[in-house]
This record gives sequence, C-alpha cells and structure tokens, in this order.
Amino acid sequence: MELNNHLRDFSRASLQFFKNLGMSADTAEVVNALVLLVLAVSVTYIIYYVVRRILRLLMLQTIRKTDIQFFKFLLEHKAPHYLSLIAPLIVLYITIPIVFHDYPQIHKLLLGLCDIYLVLVVIWVVMAIIKAGGDLLKERPGFRGKPIDSYLQVIRILLYLFGTVVLFSNLTGKSPVAFFTAMGAISAVLLLMFKDTIMGFVASIQVTTNDIVRIGDWITMPKYGADGDILEINLTTVKVQNFDKTITTIPTYSLISDSFQNWRGMRQSGGRRIKRAINIKQSSIRFLKDEELPQFEQIQLISSYIQHRQKDIERHNLRTNADKSLLINGRNLTNAGLFRKYIDSYISSHSGTNKNMNIMVRQLAPTAQGLPIEVYVFANTIVWAEYEHIMADIFDHLIAAAPYFGLQIYEAEGVGDLKSVQMRSAENS
Repeated sequence: MELNNHLRDFSRASLQFFKNLGMSADTAEVVNALVLLVLAVSVTYIIYYVVRRILRLLMLQTIRKTDIQFFKFLLEHKAPHYLSLIAPLIVLYITIPIVFHDYPQIHKLLLGLCDIYLVLVVIWVVMAIIKAGGDLLKERPGFRGKPIDSYLQVIRILLYLFGTVVLFSNLTGKSPVAFFTAMGAISAVLLLMFKDTIMGFVASIQVTTNDIVRIGDWITMPKYGADGDILEINLTTVKVQNFDKTITTIPTYSLISDSFQNWRGMRQSGGRRIKRAINIKQSSIRFLKDEELPQFEQIQLISSYIQHRQKDIERHNLRTNADKSLLINGRNLTNAGLFRKYIDSYISSHSGTNKNMNIMVRQLAPTAQGLPIEVYVFANTIVWAEYEHIMADIFDHLIAAAPYFGLQIYEAEGVGDLKSVQMRSAENS
C-alpha cells in the first residue's frame, strides 16, 4: 500500500514536471504515460533478468551440492525461467493502474492480458515440474519402457483445460458451470475433433497395463513399414527408428487394433533363432554299402555314431533274416541320414550356438526344388551383425561338407546362364 502511494506521488510529480515545461494538460498526460510505461518496462525486464539469474544460480548450486537429479531436470525444462516470469508480472500488476490511471479502458485491457499471461505462466511452471518428475521416473528401473510421455500429454491437456476455464470465468465474469454447459452443447464436435487423442489415451493405458510394448522394444509392423526400435510412445503416435535410421510414425491405437511382431522375448532370451534349410538334390540320396562305411568313419563328428548305429542295424537284419544281396532289404544307413546327424553334431558343438535352447535338424517334405534339410537352432547372441556371421559360418561349412557325403545341393538348371546373360546385357546398356 505504501509502495503504491509512493508510485502515485511519483506519477503526479512527473505529470506536473511536464506541465511546467509548457505542455498542455492532454499532451502532458500522454507524455507522462509514455515515460512511465518505458520506466515500468525497463524495471520489469531488470527484475526478470535478476530473478532468473538468482534462481538459476541457486539451482546450479543445489545440483552441485546435493546431486539430486530432480533439480537437474527442472533446469533442463526451464523451470527457473518460468518461475522468474512471476516477478515481473507482479510489477506490472502494480504499475499498470498507475501508468494508465487516466486511460481506464487501456488499464482494464492490459490487466486482462496480464491475467491471461499469469494463467499461462502457472501452467508452464506446473508442466516444467511434471516433466522433470516424468524424466526422473524414466530413470527408475521400474518405469523404464513405460509410455510416460502419454500420461504427461494427458496432464498437459487437463492443465490447459483448467486454464481455459479460469480465463473464461475471469474474462466473462461467469461461473465455470456456464463454460461446461457450453462445452456440453458441442460435445459431439469435440469428440470428433479429439477422437485420435481419446483412442490414443485408451491405447496407452492398455499398452501399459498389458505390457504389450515398451520404449526400446524392437517391433516389426509391415503395414506401416516399421522395423526397428521404439523411440517414443505418446497419445497419438509411436515413433519407431528403423534399422536404416529412418523414422516411422504409427498411430498409437494401431498397437491394439493391428497385428505386429515384438522381438523383446528374443532379446530377453539372449538367443536369436536360425531357421534355414539346404535343398538336397534327391537323385543324389542313396543307401551306403558296408565297404563305404570306413571312409565315413574318418569324419570325427559322426565316427562313434556310425559304429553304434551299424551294430544296431546288423542285429536287426540278422534277427529278421534280411537278404542283403539287395541294399533295399532290411535296414541301411543313407548318406542323407549321416549328413543330418553330422549337421546335428556340428551345430551342437559350434561355439556360436546357444546350447540351452532348441537344437534340431529336420527333414521337410520333398519339393520340386529338392529335399529340404532344415537347421533349427539359436545363436548365442542377439547382435545383428554377430548373428549373421554365425549363420553364414554354419551354412558355409554345411554346403562345403555336402559333397563329402556324396550329396548335391539343388540349383535350378540354367540359373547361372541366365545370370550371365543379364550381367552382359547390363554391361552393354
């Protein structure tokens, strides 16, 4: 109160000063208002600058001494800046009635603008605190991968809605009930406008509750061309960084309504599946004669298997009195069967396979492209480059090993010639 009296005395004194200079009453009032306005703006900026510097220094000192992450995040989200805006607003509330004492319409307009700005400043301060709290939660192990940004967006919408209600009430002089009554009349339009936001909010809750995806998960969603890691989940979109470093955005609700593949289980297991087949030319598959077995026994990985298996076969053939003048009679070893056993032993002893997960070699149904022998095993790494190296190493060896069993890898006839023709055509063009 005393400060206001001093300011009014200063305003009257300055007005009298300009009148003493020979100005008319109207001119003196205008010049006095302009001078006081410049002084008020200058003082307001100085106060804002000083308060902001003080708050920033206090926060930096607090961070250095306590190492509390929350203050660090407050600084990153400009909390000192938003808090410092309150001080100049107080100055404006005090000075505007004095500067524009003779201009009530301008006086009322500027105070109304200050009211609007004050509501925005309060929202900014609260949002900075909430964002800092959100970043702090993201650092906690229990909240990593959760769509915190979605909930922050909901809070932001609610805060702006609250601010809108306050401004409506202040500017119109009506109660907030009138605002909500007007909102109810256009609720259908609002539901249509915020359909994606509402659906995204529902999807975010379902995603979190059911633990469908987390930030950092690798997902594959061919419908949207997404194949990479989730960077961000918010109310309306999910950002996915593909492996070619491009960014794909997909609607949040699609995580509930559409099908996608989440590779989190693979990453958590520590192994990535290898599922690939070699097509054997069926005409190269045959029975093995007894005199050929010593040659195959030299292959160390299946030497003991051949000896054990051949004894079982001989006992069976003797018991059934099989006529071995023809190989088809009784039981016999085949080169394809030995090759399958060799593959099984090889991948079981390979340093790049996970011995705690499924290891299987199986024969698939014959096709026009040969007899597929499929390797089903898991690499002991989830790193993409290492996985590809392990898989290539295994199949390089198996393709090179097939001739030792008298087997041929199927290749379509004329493929090599066709490729040569295509290469020559490309060179000529």
